[in-house]
Amino acid sequence: MESGYLLSGRYRIEDLIGRGSQSTVYRAYDELLQREVAVKLFRNDADDLEQTRRQGEEIRILAGMSHHSLVTLFDAGADLSDPSDRLTYLVMELVRGQDLRHRGAQGALSAVHMAHIGYDLADGLSYIHHHGIVHRDVKPANILLVDYSNKDRRPRAKLTDFGVAVFTRSGPVSDEGGTSGTPAYLSPEQAAGEPVGPLSDVYSLGLVLLEGLTGKMAYPGAPIQSAVARLLNDPQIPEELAPMWVALLSSMLARDPEQRPPAREVSLALRQEVINSAARHRMDPAPAPVTSDEEGRMRAVERYRILDTPADGAFDRIAGLAARMFSVPVAIVSVVDHDRIWFKAHHGTDVTQIGRDPGLCASAILQDEAWIIRDAARDPRTLANPLVAGEFGLQFYAGVPLRTPDGHNLGTFCILDREPREFSAEDTRALQDLAAIVMNDLELRLQSREALTGQA
Repeated sequence: MESGYLLSGRYRIEDLIGRGSQSTVYRAYDELLQREVAVKLFRNDADDLEQTRRQGEEIRILAGMSHHSLVTLFDAGADLSDPSDRLTYLVMELVRGQDLRHRGAQGALSAVHMAHIGYDLADGLSYIHHHGIVHRDVKPANILLVDYSNKDRRPRAKLTDFGVAVFTRSGPVSDEGGTSGTPAYLSPEQAAGEPVGPLSDVYSLGLVLLEGLTGKMAYPGAPIQSAVARLLNDPQIPEELAPMWVALLSSMLARDPEQRPPAREVSLALRQEVINSAARHRMDPAPAPVTSDEEGRMRAVERYRILDTPADGAFDRIAGLAARMFSVPVAIVSVVDHDRIWFKAHHGTDVTQIGRDPGLCASAILQDEAWIIRDAARDPRTLANPLVAGEFGLQFYAGVPLRTPDGHNLGTFCILDREPREFSAEDTRALQDLAAIVMNDLELRLQSREALTGQA
């Protein structure tokens, strides 16, 4: 299509961005809303019913999605200016920045950058999987690295191209039209032509992360050779990678889908790694932890005047109660400081504080709900955590944020065990009730101090 063409009387076509077998993507200008957009023009073949079906499926999928890690759909339509040449198109946000394929051609990325990118992608996959969608073509060329043209040095990524995505609400789907996806990034079940589900995307993401860290494609070569290779051999994961990466990638790249973690767990594991990296390099201005308002949270911690205060019988008793209720050896009321986790109450341990880096409470305060690790030695979020792999031998953790009325998480009410264990929804509610009692006590103390200050 020539530059300057006015699509449907609204979208002025500009530069070519990319070309695929079924579509072409252009930079365009929305004359109505006065903004730049990306226009995806589909190849027009009225007799290709499968192509038409997939176009409709992609539009339906994108129309129902809204997530920061997915490219946003603005509009969809058909230009009928020439009745003999119907132009079906999608209008999407224009993402400024190169795709991961082009960035990867420059060499391996740092582990910190890949943790940020992987977190975004796993979070986006978790979102679409929750809505019953499998992408089926996770690869570097479909991952856009966002350039916001500001001082934000944290790498951000968006997943695009849902051309072969499918709904799977009734279970795994077979590929009736042949193997979908790109040979170098297929899951073993895709390569074998078997039904695929959300865990197929997790495998493909594992290959993308491994390639980003090493600068090398795990399964290069001709399409058939590449596809068959993963049925015979596991990808090589370099031992020099950090233990967290080795453990996470090994689980994501398991040939048996049932041995892979869901995208939600991958997202949480990578978010924990981002936090740990930020703690290890706290004096480096980039990148920053993934917290929405750390300064506001710390102001709330200071307002409640709870850090480094004397032992308190009320909190000690409630920690002891939790240990008895759940039959665990350790229960803690924690407050997360800038660089440490301080224990206001601690039953079953004489430790009064630990560094923020290894502490699981630093992850628990990022949650909107309870953070449960039922088997830490198998959970990708905690496999390489020093509290798990080290002498302490942590195997179970359940933590509920201590949330202020204005939405800041001061710390957690948590319980720990050296043995894996189950934790039911009823158990979670009970732990949340205990956290609410602690928070209510803190709120009453704050109100009393403010009332006395006002009287003075």
